[in-house]
Amino acid sequence: MSPGVVDYLFRQLVAGRPAEDVQWEQEGISLAAQPEGAELARRLAETDIDALTPVELFHYVRAAQRLSSWAEDLRQAAVGRYCHPPAYHPPAEPSRPRHPAS
Repeated sequence: MSPGVVDYLFRQLVAGRPAEDVQWEQEGISLAAQPEGAELARRLAETDIDALTPVELFHYVRAAQRLSSWAEDLRQAAVGRYCHPPAYHPPAEPSRPRHPAS
């Protein structure tokens, strides 16, 4: 653990509070509840994993796994579409008006 995490945990224990940082729960959506997509990818990329507690690191890994699975599903759908494109049906010729024989 980084010195900052050790210092934080020590201060929490001395103050009689839980060692786990629960304030983040009040500040927004947790990584565990964040839907898969660009926002989750951004949050994971910007996280300093050296500053995470073991519980937070566990949730970080789980969120990264969910994002990876989601991205793999997107890739497979795109490969399926590439390998089996929908059948092309050219537009029908407009019907020509019939002229009565003179």
